Amino acid sequence: MANPSPESPPVVPHGPVAPRRGFISLLAVLAGGIAGLVPVAAGTLFFMDPILRKRKEAGGGLLRAGDISDLPTDGTPVRVVLKSDIVDAWTIYRDRVIGSIYLRLMPNGQVLAFNDTCTHLGCKVDYQPAEKQFFCPCHQSAFQLDGERKNLTPPRNMDSLEAEVKDGEIWVKYQNFQTATKEKKAI
Repeated sequence: MANPSPESPPVVPHGPVAPRRGFISLLAVLAGGIAGLVPVAAGTLFFMDPILRKRKEAGGGLLRAGDISDLPTDGTPVRVVLKSDIVDAWTIYRDRVIGSIYLRLMPNGQVLAFNDTCTHLGCKVDYQPAEKQFFCPCHQSAFQLDGERKNLTPPRNMDSLEAEVKDGEIWVKYQNFQTATKEKKAI
């Protein structure tokens, strides 16, 4: 066997070796792409979570406002402070005050609920037992016990709320409404 001369060209492998390199390169690109997509997808889901998550509210959007036994049987209104968990993106604030309402037990066992915010400019309405009326100290607005306005200062009656009694417990759908309008619009 003769030694190859320095002028002879180097031996280049032919045949199946070249296609294997292409296949391995393709596998490397696919593996790198998948490895890159996994953290991108996980990060996207993490940041989109507050938008995608649907808040589950106990009682179908109703908040527990107390027991029916806590209300006077003569129909006297009782102010109740409502508390709930507040979800803000990733943070949950437990047992926070979200508002206050008035509850009245009617002779037929029905419970009336009113938002205690005046429909005129949003001041808090007080109950005056001597006059048996709701009264807003800001602009002298007054409301009857059924929530109807007694003067023309407020643009509409007090805002009633959906209330129901389940197993002796009062559940209320709490909402705030736009003030200074004749229409009752939830905000």
